[in-house]
Amino acid sequence: MSDKPNILLVMADQLAAQALQLYGNQVCKTPNLDRLAGEGAVFTNNYSNNPLCVPSRASMLTGQLSPDIDVYDNANEIASSLPTMAHFMRASGYQTFLCGKMHFIGPDQLHGFEERLTTDVYPADFQWIADWSAGPAFVPSGTALNGVVEAGPCVRTMQEDYDDDVAYQAYRKIYDLARSDNKKPFFGVVSFTSPHTPFNVSQRYWDLYNHNDIDLPAVPEIPFAELDYLSKALFFAHGRHRHSVTNNHRLNARHAYYAMISYLDEKLGQLLEQLEETGLRDNTVVVFTSDHGEMMGERGMWFKQCFWEWSARVPLVISDRRTTQATSIQSNCSLVDLLPTFVALAGGGDGPLARTISEMAGHSLVPLLSGETGQWNDCVIADYLAIGPCVPCRMVKKGTFKYIFTYGHPDLLFDLGADPNELVNLAEDATHLPVLSELQGICMRDYNPEALMAKIVTSQRRRSFIANLPGKKPNWDYVAFQGDSDRYVRRDGVDATKSRLRLPRAETIAPDLPELSSALIDRMMRGEIDFGD
Repeated sequence: MSDKPNILLVMADQLAAQALQLYGNQVCKTPNLDRLAGEGAVFTNNYSNNPLCVPSRASMLTGQLSPDIDVYDNANEIASSLPTMAHFMRASGYQTFLCGKMHFIGPDQLHGFEERLTTDVYPADFQWIADWSAGPAFVPSGTALNGVVEAGPCVRTMQEDYDDDVAYQAYRKIYDLARSDNKKPFFGVVSFTSPHTPFNVSQRYWDLYNHNDIDLPAVPEIPFAELDYLSKALFFAHGRHRHSVTNNHRLNARHAYYAMISYLDEKLGQLLEQLEETGLRDNTVVVFTSDHGEMMGERGMWFKQCFWEWSARVPLVISDRRTTQATSIQSNCSLVDLLPTFVALAGGGDGPLARTISEMAGHSLVPLLSGETGQWNDCVIADYLAIGPCVPCRMVKKGTFKYIFTYGHPDLLFDLGADPNELVNLAEDATHLPVLSELQGICMRDYNPEALMAKIVTSQRRRSFIANLPGKKPNWDYVAFQGDSDRYVRRDGVDATKSRLRLPRAETIAPDLPELSSALIDRMMRGEIDFGD
């Protein structure tokens, strides 16, 4: 056995920390995750660096913030010249594999991983480009509220098809690693698509919960006129203006979400059991996290793409039986910290790797795992650069204070220690001017929103030109075996694959509210009229 530990990163998709018992939720049932946390460190203030799938994963993989690597939305590729954690772990003497979703865009579908065990669940081409020229009225494929208003139990979902496949391939890989003659330590990523929308789940998992026990959002829907600019823009970009959302819808969606988490927890438990069964567990550091959260109806909002806690804060559990005791770590950290952490756990970070790692946005969490908090920066930066507001947006969290910057619009400042539901904006409070100025300074360090906006618009235009060319389209989907290119959500989009999303097929619920023109939406965004007038 190698003196270096194996490292297994298990990822959820769209899992909010607040939905878990580990973080105070009293409804969700996750016995396996709780067991993992009981023998490791739970990071209570871990954040996504971009509350959207592709940019978040790109930041995590490279240890860099998304504006610095030109990854803005769900149709941006990571440059093949950018080293990822897979490259660094190979340089540290590891064999590497990826199993499940990573949402790579473009022809490079490995980005340093030596082996990929499954296809991806989402398209690899440029079809999901944000279009800032269309303004907040632009609603991309798959973001309509049907996933909420049609929430509930069913016989089978496409996401379960995918995650069952991911789990099976991961189980098989663990057995292969245990019986292999290759004694190099492994770095593996097992990444599920649950509990991402739509909120549908097999009856067995739905029945784990009594519907009467499901909680409503702690913060009710906020009137449109009282929303900040980013939330107003997402109101339209998410299609909220096209559907009435009742308490029954909210309860069904939250019920399904909890049930989907329990489904995911079952997969995690099976992975842990296999590590035990094969004798690999004691020398395997198991890490559990998610790419971003899910609003779950809090403030009347769904999905992610904002900096409110349910969208931005994600679970992080690190279990290392060799050194780590059950502990809770309150320091602010984020997904960009994982790459340098893995390299440190591998005993690397010196020699030719040291300079590259020192230039990253992330920092090793190993000192925090050892109880050494004195030198920790305790500061997190996150960006959002896709649909909705059509301007650069940034969050800075330091200590208990969170600052939200939306280019060209009023600042937001919250003290999460005193105001965990983020209801009292302190940006205009003179007594908080020193902390506001400090966080503004951190936000604007090496950050030019006007220049960034120009780069983003140019990138959108360039990618749209390529995506809309006539003739044969490129096929960048990673094909692990014959037929993968047609199994999940590909060029035909979410709506065209609805028959494969669940069984029985859902009856589509048409919007019950009148369509709004772009001109009318623009007037609402400018505050000239309120929604509903």
